[in-house]
Amino acid sequence: MSKEEKSYEWDLLWQEYTKSLENWKTLFENIQNANKDMQAKFNEIWKKATKESSLETMKLFGENWQKALNDAGMKYFKEFSGAWQEAMNETGADAFKKFGESWQNNLLVPGMGQMEAYGDLMKKFAETWTSMWPTKSK
Repeated sequence: MSKEEKSYEWDLLWQEYTKSLENWKTLFENIQNANKDMQAKFNEIWKKATKESSLETMKLFGENWQKALNDAGMKYFKEFSGAWQEAMNETGADAFKKFGESWQNNLLVPGMGQMEAYGDLMKKFAETWTSMWPTKSK
């Protein structure tokens, strides 16, 4: 192989790599933006729920959510459960706010496993919410 062919091969490989890197960066930014949007909506729902729901309703929701997570085999369930119990031992809406922030921050550490766990946790949140407060189909 000539020097020019090797140079061309190297340039082509480098172009493919930089294109892959650009794709990764775009995907990563999209994930970050989707996550920010999802967290904002979750925080709105959580704030409304803690303001408009009784303590008993919130406890029932937490129990149902914990059961859904346990049934799904979440490896972070133990941490979630501990944080929830801590929130139950405190009084006032601040306890629920602190809980929401705490477990989100614990799961939002680098790594695909944690990102997948966070997605599973939010999915189970939505499924539990829907089972307790179903919406009517249009």
